[in-house]
Amino acid sequence: MQSTRTFTDRIFLIIKGLAMGAANKVPGVSGGVVAFVAGFYEEFIYSLQRVNKTAFKLLFNGRFKSFYRYINGKFLGLLFLGMIVSYFSVSKILDYLIVHYELYVWSTFFGMILGSIYYISKDFGEWNRKTITALILGAIVGISISFLDPATENDNLFFVFFCGIISVSGMTLPGFSGSFILILLGNYVLLLIDSVNALYDTISDIFGGDFEFIYNESRVRMLKVLGVFTLGSVTGLVTFSHILNYILKHYKSITLATIVGFIIGSLGVVWPWKKTIYKTDVDGSQVLDSTGKQIIENYTRYLPEINGETYTAIAYIALGILIVLGLEWYGQRTRQIKV
Repeated sequence: MQSTRTFTDRIFLIIKGLAMGAANKVPGVSGGVVAFVAGFYEEFIYSLQRVNKTAFKLLFNGRFKSFYRYINGKFLGLLFLGMIVSYFSVSKILDYLIVHYELYVWSTFFGMILGSIYYISKDFGEWNRKTITALILGAIVGISISFLDPATENDNLFFVFFCGIISVSGMTLPGFSGSFILILLGNYVLLLIDSVNALYDTISDIFGGDFEFIYNESRVRMLKVLGVFTLGSVTGLVTFSHILNYILKHYKSITLATIVGFIIGSLGVVWPWKKTIYKTDVDGSQVLDSTGKQIIENYTRYLPEINGETYTAIAYIALGILIVLGLEWYGQRTRQIKV
């Protein structure tokens, strides 16, 4: 599997990682959709579920090459490299675009999800009572999540570990946004902003030869929170991949129908015409995170007026659909070359 990849395949794999990383960070968008549409979802799940007892045995016995081959290391390594680079680059650009061109960014994502629904369902020839029921249930769950009220922030380490397990669903389950689920759990700011900023500051201090942060209780607490969240994410990633690999093998059609339902449901979260609701104190003043930005609490959705801005947004929806069709074309071409 690894040896057949060309240099171009490897570059595109990093680009796919960039896209997954950026999608995972945006509340409402799922990196799993990128994996599904780009044609590497099943390989991704298969590779993750290879992180098991056998893999750890090879690792602890010092058989690093065998471990690397066993877990499809080249594939996972390039993909995660793309995700890490994305976190410090593409996702930052995306943050800027959402602030300045919010309607058009959401319109593009909306189009991409519409394209994803078309892509997944067009070749699905197993519609029957069971798969239609799975589709409807998946859609109901997806839509229901988009209308839930968020909880309050909770830095209890057991809860943070649970958040890590749940938030990683955006990578393994297309249609489930890990970032949006963190907003609903009340810990988006704590885990994806405040704790990450604490890590940035700590790395900066270490490179500057300043180790005073070890006496800063708040900083040490944030680093603990980030460590536990990361551990929960890794646990969730490996656990979900084993479960998904099993159900894809034994209940593929029902699983795919449910995933289509999840993705249909996620349209409610990424609906372009919405007003952002920011968190406020009891006195009505805005609550800010550690970077001085307002904290998103949820969204109020509305129907658009017919004007020039709406037509431009519709054009961006069409662009989103075209992006997915382009990914689909590349995914099919890659699969044909490997066959």
